[in-house]
Amino acid sequence: MKLYSYWRSSCSWRVRIALNLKGLAYSYEAVHLVQDGGRQNTEAYRALNPMRTVPTLEFEEGGLVRRLSQSLAIMEYLEERYRTPPLLPSEPLPRARARMLAEMVNSGIQPLQNLSVLQFVKGELKADDKLFGAHWNTRGLTALESAVKETAGTYCLGDQVSIADICLIPQLYAARRFAVDLTPFPTLTRIEAACSQLPAFQAAHPDRQPDAVPA
Repeated sequence: MKLYSYWRSSCSWRVRIALNLKGLAYSYEAVHLVQDGGRQNTEAYRALNPMRTVPTLEFEEGGLVRRLSQSLAIMEYLEERYRTPPLLPSEPLPRARARMLAEMVNSGIQPLQNLSVLQFVKGELKADDKLFGAHWNTRGLTALESAVKETAGTYCLGDQVSIADICLIPQLYAARRFAVDLTPFPTLTRIEAACSQLPAFQAAHPDRQPDAVPA
């Protein structure tokens, strides 16, 4: 497997966590999202992923090279292809709630602080991109804190790591980059602390990626 990734991309980070949890080996292909106008915009990368986003997972199946983009779709594929350890609860309602919590991040927060969105807000709308990103992080995390309280144990859904936790951890990192005060989200930060003790999460951290930029 090959993962086209960017060290600080939260969507790439999710897939790195999932691959690590599943114990799957992969090679890392860095795609710099800023350098040279963003290398995701090159013709070569657009041929791999027409949306010009990361991550893209490349693998061989049925004798052919296959590619998947979109982090949740990739994680669903990994879940169906490699059953253990599970990233989704076995029962229908908890399974749906795991997807719900993941989507609160995936569709309700992350897209609104995506690099391309912020570049448009700043460059075309002449607005404060940092304030824009902070607003949507705060709004989304407020809702997520309330929703997670209903099911939280050690992690978002009891004591088993799920896709909800995988989406949460990169989002909290992003929120800090926008100087969001995380004090109002004690459940989320407690779960974050628990996840940070797991080797799969540690190895996926941006600072440990080959293309990481020193602080």
